[in-house]
Amino acid sequence: MQAGVNPVFSSLITFIIVKILKNPIMPQTKPMISVENVVASASVDQKMDLNEITKTFPDVEYHPDQFPGLVFRLKSPKTATLIFTSGKMVCTGSKSENMARKAVSMVVQKLRSGGISVKKDAKVEIQNIVASINLGGRIHLEQAARTLPRSMYEPEQFPGLIHRMVDPKTVILLFSSGKLVCTGGKKEQDVYRSVNTLHSLLEEKNLMIY
Repeated sequence: MQAGVNPVFSSLITFIIVKILKNPIMPQTKPMISVENVVASASVDQKMDLNEITKTFPDVEYHPDQFPGLVFRLKSPKTATLIFTSGKMVCTGSKSENMARKAVSMVVQKLRSGGISVKKDAKVEIQNIVASINLGGRIHLEQAARTLPRSMYEPEQFPGLIHRMVDPKTVILLFSSGKLVCTGGKKEQDVYRSVNTLHSLLEEKNLMIY
């Protein structure tokens, strides 16, 4: 995480699980991966007058008594960017790394077009990528909990198994339905590598039902 960035990422991320279909043929199964949310931090390296932005852009959301950041929403790409007086930003809601970078750039452009002085372009850093996955089959979750390393499964508290990957460093939630949620990746490639590695391991250990 970039030094000094306001630690709001965990509260912004919503785990999204999509409905999937079973694929009965094991050799033909391939994980269906959908990026649901990319969280990016950014900074323009200057102080920002949030009250001035609110006057210029009446559609923004700013309630300093509840939250110190201003919410600047874009319809296309559909994102929400938090702006803080420090000049730091957090963009959430995009579906790709490129979209996140584009959204932050558009916010800076709109601020400038509205007469807000922004001297430098924003430096963007991807903080977290959340993706939903369909493995095309069911998972022996209890067996997986006993077999997979770095895993935690407490069904009385949460229906999913929490598995921590080392390389790349991600966290994957596994559900018996074959649905997964991968979070913690810094690049889209991290998500694909994590899911494919886990899927291969599940098949190797005979933990998949097709």
